[in-house]
Amino acid sequence: MGKTKEYTNGEVTIVWKPDACIHSGICVKGLGDVFQPKERPWIKIDAASTEALVKQVKACPSGALGYYMNGEENKEAESLETKVEVLADGPLLVYGTLKVTYKDGKEETKNKTTAFCRCGASHNKPYCDGTHVNDGFKG
Repeated sequence: MGKTKEYTNGEVTIVWKPDACIHSGICVKGLGDVFQPKERPWIKIDAASTEALVKQVKACPSGALGYYMNGEENKEAESLETKVEVLADGPLLVYGTLKVTYKDGKEETKNKTTAFCRCGASHNKPYCDGTHVNDGFKG
């Protein structure tokens, strides 16, 4: 996937993949002092503790936000208990480690939170790309 940006407080580094962002707003609602989309830079990493940052990044439904503890860049993400949540007027969120098998047989392992399209309009199926917002999806 395209470009990435990194923001660090010296202890943790948040990695943002803009092309993967579905603009769910979960980051802003959870830590509004940190995630400020109208500001540049939009992530004010010093506005919260490392623990709060990690917890919020783990809630990102698209995987656009990730993190690593400094000095542990190659550490594999932890497995999470599988949980499914239906967002009002938005995607189906699946938390945890899962294997996605595409119709061509290609497999991909998702480890964290994955947002699946419910509106049918995503250009990145089976994943949500945020199109539901502009299309006014209700469900």
